[in-house]
Amino acid sequence: MKTFAAILILSSALFAGRAMACESVTFEDATFAVCRTDPVSDDIRLFLNDDAGELLGSFDSLESHVAAMGKTLVVAMNAGMYHPDRSPVGLYVEDGETLSQIVTREGPGNFGLLPNGVLCLTPDSAKIIESRTFKETGQSCTYASQSGPMLVIDGTLHPRFLADSDSRFRRNGVGVTKDGELFLAISDGRVNFHHFARLFRDVLKTPNALFFDGKVSRLYAPVINRNDFGFPVGPMIGVVE
Repeated sequence: MKTFAAILILSSALFAGRAMACESVTFEDATFAVCRTDPVSDDIRLFLNDDAGELLGSFDSLESHVAAMGKTLVVAMNAGMYHPDRSPVGLYVEDGETLSQIVTREGPGNFGLLPNGVLCLTPDSAKIIESRTFKETGQSCTYASQSGPMLVIDGTLHPRFLADSDSRFRRNGVGVTKDGELFLAISDGRVNFHHFARLFRDVLKTPNALFFDGKVSRLYAPVINRNDFGFPVGPMIGVVE
């Protein structure tokens, strides 16, 4: 219990007083890279294609795309599942335009492990909303990405997660605090869903959190000298300035 309490104190100290920050957080013998950002003060966007309609697919392409806008890419992460052609699975909204429709039916794979959810960004807010609730309430988002499963739902872990599950992968996801701050997190090693979800609930204190992906999980964070390489990805979330 003392170890867990120390982790909570450390986590709070690492991010205190800084809107955009990335740090390494250790939780139950696993390390995670965690970035905190505030939609009130930071410019958070989703990216899929360049201005010519070509898939960006990598942090290098995204960095160049952002530079052409006269801005700097501060942090980025893959932000949702995709089909073989890298098009988004489920809802995807970019700069107010809906490029892919929401999917609320149960299905195979992690995406279909209901409840899944939607990350909804506006110029000054971030929310994670269960997909069926999102559809029923007609939410309006400047940027949105649907993924699944939800990791934390109103402070409760996803009901299908097992503490002793041997399904362990490198995983990444996003959580939003009750004050509206957004946390991006990626495991440095292999963890199961239960472990990853508790990072968001118990350490980062996000009552709602969403899984982005597993094997292809990647992070771009120059502030901690990180630029992961790997297979081309689909949607990406980025903070620009």
